[in-house]
Amino acid sequence: MESAGITITKRKDGRYVGKFIADYAVDGKAQYQYVYGKTYTEAENKLLIGREIATRFLSGRYVTIDKVYQEWLNAVGNRVKKSTLANYINKFEKHIIPEFGDVPCADLTAGRINVFINKKLANGLSASYVRDIFAVFKTMLKYAQEEYGFKLALKNVVLPKVERKQVEKISDNEQKKLVSYLKANMSLTSFGIMLSLFMGLRIGELCGLKWGDVDFTHKTLHIRRTVQRICITNGNRKTKVMISAPKSATSFREIAIPDMLMWYFEMFRDKPDHFILSGTDKPTEPRTMQYRYKRILLSADVENHNYHKLRHTFATNSAERGFNVKALSAVLGHSNVTLTLNRYIHPDHSYERRLMNMCMQL
Repeated sequence: MESAGITITKRKDGRYVGKFIADYAVDGKAQYQYVYGKTYTEAENKLLIGREIATRFLSGRYVTIDKVYQEWLNAVGNRVKKSTLANYINKFEKHIIPEFGDVPCADLTAGRINVFINKKLANGLSASYVRDIFAVFKTMLKYAQEEYGFKLALKNVVLPKVERKQVEKISDNEQKKLVSYLKANMSLTSFGIMLSLFMGLRIGELCGLKWGDVDFTHKTLHIRRTVQRICITNGNRKTKVMISAPKSATSFREIAIPDMLMWYFEMFRDKPDHFILSGTDKPTEPRTMQYRYKRILLSADVENHNYHKLRHTFATNSAERGFNVKALSAVLGHSNVTLTLNRYIHPDHSYERRLMNMCMQL
């Protein structure tokens, strides 16, 4: 008997047999699966269950990376920050979709991904960035497997080893030259640079500071927001400046203001809703601050380096001068002390020698 796509027949031995399409061969020919039952009802129930499983398998078997990407994007869009979503979109649309967009998810293999990884490394991408691309890709593939009921064996994907370069702090002599220039040419920009050098602020956090974040009574600074430029997803690849929550939960913090800097806070004090760097109700964006910093380095005759080196210098200086590492981690807004130790603190040999000599004192 055949009804609603169900084919069940009675065999000569009295049993009932049903068949359904379980898969398709490379040439497109249907491949059938058979079920058996002592009664028609038993065979029908087995067939319906089998067909449902097969249908789910086939839907996952042929759904493409691009299709699942669009679904996954809708799923995660409401539970991650806009900047994080923009980061996902950039990695997929620039790297993953051009390579795998029309590939069925279930056809993805570790071998194909390894070729992709090697290609990206050959094109000059850093090992760290390639690992980040795969991490985002893997998150989407996990969603695909859970949603469509298939399994991928990706344990043989070989990720490149990241060799972290030790970032040196700005030398003491260069720091003196820079600070001397900043004090002699004091402005909101110069003041902002000093906040990063002496309080370890990230550039986005600095750009997001408002005068209302300063507690003049208790001499503390509250970090409540960050400013960054992100891609917007309207098909034209434009960017826009976003004001959002800090990088992580631990990035919300309260920092004691050094007395020397407090004097400048008092000098520039403005309306609570004005941003400190701009002096208006609109923020200075990080890219603008970076350009200004490069010009100051040139004018001060200080060796060129990126803005983030100010934060690294603050962390290293603090450690060398005996700052408790746990307290320093809190000032920097890190989630754990290990991150502070591994990423920022690289004391020089003179500091190590002082510590060793202190240990020898009885």
